[in-house]
Amino acid sequence: LGSYIPGRPPYTFTTFQRETQCREGAGDVQGVKPFLSISCSMVSFTMMLPGACLLFALAVCEPGPLTDVLVDRYFIPSQCPREVQSGDSIRYHYNGTFADGKKFDSSYDHNNTFNVQVGKSRLIPGMDKAILGMCVNERRRIVIPPHLGYGSQGVENVIPPDTTLYFDVILHDIWNHDDKVQMKTVYKPTACKRTVQNTDYVRYHYNGTLLNGTLFDSSHNRMRTYNTYVGIGSLIKGMDEGLLGMCVGERRILTIPPFLAYGEAGYGSDIPPQASLVFDTLLLDLHNQNDTVTIEKLVVPEHCTRQIESGDFIRYHYNGSLLDGTFFDSSYSRNNTYDTYIGMGFVIPGVDQGLLGACLGERRRVIIPPHLAYGEDGVANTIPPSAVLVFHVHIIDFHNPKDKVEIQSYFKPDACNEMSQINDYVTYHYTASLLDGTQLYTSYDYDAPPTLILGSSKTIAGLNQGLLGMCVGEKRILTIPPHLGHGEKGAGNVPGSAVMQFNVELLKMKPGVPEGYLFIWNDKAPAKLHEELDSNQDGEILFEEFSSYIMTQVDQGKGRLSPTDDPVKLIKDMFGNQDRNNDGKITPDELKLKTDEDNEQLVKDEL
Repeated sequence: LGSYIPGRPPYTFTTFQRETQCREGAGDVQGVKPFLSISCSMVSFTMMLPGACLLFALAVCEPGPLTDVLVDRYFIPSQCPREVQSGDSIRYHYNGTFADGKKFDSSYDHNNTFNVQVGKSRLIPGMDKAILGMCVNERRRIVIPPHLGYGSQGVENVIPPDTTLYFDVILHDIWNHDDKVQMKTVYKPTACKRTVQNTDYVRYHYNGTLLNGTLFDSSHNRMRTYNTYVGIGSLIKGMDEGLLGMCVGERRILTIPPFLAYGEAGYGSDIPPQASLVFDTLLLDLHNQNDTVTIEKLVVPEHCTRQIESGDFIRYHYNGSLLDGTFFDSSYSRNNTYDTYIGMGFVIPGVDQGLLGACLGERRRVIIPPHLAYGEDGVANTIPPSAVLVFHVHIIDFHNPKDKVEIQSYFKPDACNEMSQINDYVTYHYTASLLDGTQLYTSYDYDAPPTLILGSSKTIAGLNQGLLGMCVGEKRILTIPPHLGHGEKGAGNVPGSAVMQFNVELLKMKPGVPEGYLFIWNDKAPAKLHEELDSNQDGEILFEEFSSYIMTQVDQGKGRLSPTDDPVKLIKDMFGNQDRNNDGKITPDELKLKTDEDNEQLVKDEL
């Protein structure tokens, strides 16, 4: 009977001649009803029949000598990348029976596949021949005549002499000592700036199967990557080889022969001895312990007058992701910048390093190795252990706690004889914005421009300082750090710790009075002040008398009030200061100059 010839369709056999003695009504074989019940003598014929039927007929009819093995390929996998050849090593399961179906041996009973090299006389000749051309997961029924089995001697107490043997075989594995790691690239990113090298540390996912598809392990099932060094002996040799040259995001299928995997020992109960392994790998991350922060400048403003230095306080937006693009955090999603000092240990070392030297408005991609980020611990449920981090950063503003108001005068009248001073009463226009150009508010939205006594607490300190020394008509841009603006808390639309810019124009200016004073004379105060204030000379000064006198002094240019939008209220305050017993009138004993109260001699006397 002819053996299977690789390349031909299954169930095709060559001509054979045999002598068969059949008995009528042969019993069931392995639970299958016989389809043949005849008396036979010498028969010569050529067959192209389904192998199962042919084998069954032979099993029932107690065959005589066969010229060759009989092979029935009763299951052939749809894909067969490799067939057994002489010299290959294989792993297979089998059941061995006699013609009557009685089992004489089974690899299943030993709980191990049978592992052997083909074509090296380590199998009975019939099996050496019948196994050739098999694919992994293929199933064959094999009939081996005695002269290709155990011959006339048989096996004591197991196989009688001159016995035909029947094997049901499934192939689990093929490999050869000349094999190398097979690498199949399923997907590779178009942009690949870096590949895995020896001594790199990698994070990858994998499904590990035997060559027959049996899953033995999966990082996906554990929901965490496998993290390890490459090329230093932490992995099996085949994996060390198979990961080299991979890009982040690349997917490879690695087929590793046993001698580059777990060899003759196997591993535990999941990986049998002499097993080829198949790893479907996806590389998520790689770095080297010698890596430093990588900075990619994406957008750099044309004008960069200042760069971030250690000790600066910055406000920036960011998107944070892992090296494979997995998003883990974003300041944009919180609608707030991240605000911190740089170079002082308030952020991970990689961010400290990655933001130094950046300009206002600059956009950067900062890649941070784990030893400069969150290390081997990671951050629970957010950042895996040993993860490389990628930050896309936009610098919104920065300042230093030692900064002062920066003044840029971009228009100044030719005639500039008088400049604003502390306590002057000024009228001005302004437009306030953040450093990124976001407008906050403007005086042009109101009916009248604002007024201010310079040095008062009516406005932020930086604006007070920025309006000093201006001429009427002058225009300035004031850059005010937050500690001279609205501070860490901000105000209204002004974010906390924000640097502000004011575009200001001085419209009017009136001379003021010294701090704490409400009225001063331009010359000396009258010697008999109470008598001048007491217009009806009744010895008491009422508010009407007091108010009329002060306004007359102002109108005649003899004195001036502290600049105010409400002079009547200011005069009431002056009167209240002198009416010490609050009876609505000022007596000679109550009326005192401020110089008398402070026991100070000033160039000008004042109330």
